[in-house]
Amino acid sequence: MQMINPSHPGELIKEFYLEPLKLTVTETAKVLGVSRIALSALINGRNGISTEMAYRLSKAFGRTPQSWLNLQTIYDLAQGREKGESLQIKPLYQEEVTA
Repeated sequence: MQMINPSHPGELIKEFYLEPLKLTVTETAKVLGVSRIALSALINGRNGISTEMAYRLSKAFGRTPQSWLNLQTIYDLAQGREKGESLQIKPLYQEEVTA
């Protein structure tokens, strides 16, 4: 079942990792090996999780890199759903159904 409006992965990082562990953006960025600006942009929903960031988050907080990327994909698809559904594109290929 798809979520109608899933949270941005950055919000989840803040809510489930930074706040409970009492981590600041500055110290977390240092551990991740990224700039404070880059991590802040992620946490505030201005940037998404890249493949490299998924590996960094995996090493720091656990979970697999794929699970971090899945969170981003779910969010991105939900954000683009309305536009995608309204696209007027004629199918170029249809599989034949044989009886």
